[in-house]
Amino acid sequence: MTPPFISFDEGDALLDWVGLTDALATGHLMPRAEIADTFLYRGDDTLLNRAAWIDGLGLAVKSATVFPGNAGSDTSTINGGVTLYADATGLLEAVIDFHLVTKWKTAGDSLLAARRLARPDSENILIVGAGTQARGLFAAYRAAFPGARFTLWNRTRTSAEQLAGQLGGVTVADDLEAAVRGADIVTSATMTTEPILRGDWLQPGQHIDLIGAYRPDMREADDTALSRARVFVDSLDTTVGHIGELKIPISQGAFDASQIVSDYYTPEKFARQSTDEITLFKNGGGAHLDLMTSRYILDRWRARA
Repeated sequence: MTPPFISFDEGDALLDWVGLTDALATGHLMPRAEIADTFLYRGDDTLLNRAAWIDGLGLAVKSATVFPGNAGSDTSTINGGVTLYADATGLLEAVIDFHLVTKWKTAGDSLLAARRLARPDSENILIVGAGTQARGLFAAYRAAFPGARFTLWNRTRTSAEQLAGQLGGVTVADDLEAAVRGADIVTSATMTTEPILRGDWLQPGQHIDLIGAYRPDMREADDTALSRARVFVDSLDTTVGHIGELKIPISQGAFDASQIVSDYYTPEKFARQSTDEITLFKNGGGAHLDLMTSRYILDRWRARA
């Protein structure tokens, strides 16, 4: 039987945000994943392969092609696919659209943390950044916090207004500090290399979700934010020594890795302790999450009517 190709539109219609977070939680009860990344370059063009193997769940390779020269044309600058393999035999089980896996993996990763760390009565959610990830974050958080009000802030207000109009029912903020102070949950997905979220703005009981930084030179929150919060990550293996959000303050002596409370592999520690503490989660992604998400997508595809 020919392995299926699951397109974005076909897969997107089958998935459920809360169901995905349950699948991610279950995946972290299995043995810790083996992961590896490789990069190939041709000038400004890049091929990134992220591989993961979880004993009992299977194997996946997520390939991304990054071609900046595509900007301004009808072709996306980032493309790719995920190949999913059977755990017992290594046989190819499916090829899944790259953008489908990335959308659901990224926002689902953050939502699992929020379900465990944010106050269940959170009513005001601030999305920082109006890029591609903001759409997924809006959909994910709305699924778990259906009564919440959403605010959107972006450096370029016109981009925020355009996205807010498409999403519907979202308020655009001009003052980032005021928006952060008034939020129960702050979810940030920007490409900044200089912190834009200040720890002095944080309020008791907030949950801070940091997504955007993925390179060693990138970070979204300052040292004060880390010092005021109980800090969690999705995986110690893919964040501490790799992403500037933690790597920079650790190298400068402003933060120590021992201050990280937990990652998903120790779920008994991954919890809010009081209503007034500030929790901060670093979403690092990682190929193991691509594998878990791809397995969930294939399971839902197989179970479709």
